[in-house]
Amino acid sequence: MIGKTAVVIDSAAYLSQSVVEKYQLLVAPLSVELGSEQYLEGIDITADEFYERLASAKSVSTSQPAIGRFIELYRQAADAGAEEILSVHIGSTISGTIQSARLASESSPVRVKVVDTGQASFAEGLCVLEGIEGLVEGKGAEEAAARVEAASKAVGNTFVVKALDLARRGGRLASGEDAAAGIPVLALTGDGMKVMGTATTLEEATNLMAENVEQAARTAGGRRLRVGVGHGAAREIAADLQARIAKIEGVEEVIEYVVGPAVGAHTGAGTAGAVYLARPVLV
Repeated sequence: MIGKTAVVIDSAAYLSQSVVEKYQLLVAPLSVELGSEQYLEGIDITADEFYERLASAKSVSTSQPAIGRFIELYRQAADAGAEEILSVHIGSTISGTIQSARLASESSPVRVKVVDTGQASFAEGLCVLEGIEGLVEGKGAEEAAARVEAASKAVGNTFVVKALDLARRGGRLASGEDAAAGIPVLALTGDGMKVMGTATTLEEATNLMAENVEQAARTAGGRRLRVGVGHGAAREIAADLQARIAKIEGVEEVIEYVVGPAVGAHTGAGTAGAVYLARPVLV
């Protein structure tokens, strides 16, 4: 809790445990099913365990947190003394999580401001961080939410995946966008995944991703970028990308993250990329 405002997020934001503990964030876990087994992200299964089991799983799917989970978290926040709640979540075009949050907010003991970031993974996480910083500065949930919404419109991303068949089966890749001729460099938008370009080697793909971040830094109007670099079972690619991005003028911070089951179920093993946000965010 920050002041008298509690912050509720979902597990797909992939914020570090240290951030969760520092700001007493309440996390609603998404679920992943591998074959006939169901797991709560970050509770029953780690990212490493997920990717190990994914290779032999007959099927994979995800589901949003139940309404009851949010009801429980909102009551927990109220019992801890929160006078209001900022509830920030994965985009509604990607998951039904926001629907559960909104329905649960109707029975919350205290007022809940629910925000749809339109994002997933650490792009969502960057939006959450903006809201947190607003609260730390003394703003209430409404003003912090405005900052989250501004961030959600400004955050950019660039990444690669190896398992495009998983993305297609999950409906996260727009139909007709076949990048089988090479390694696709992707961007996740409010409408799903878009193929932004194709590389012939991983090195070329890494260079393209770094160039996308560099272009964002050049056009930030004097603002500096907060960047997240992450992966799903692709540490070497992420390490190479992070080394490239760390040298870019205009990057103020690089944060590492790991793509967990909720997103990894749709992108597959071998995912790596960066998300970035020019700061301060213009509200």
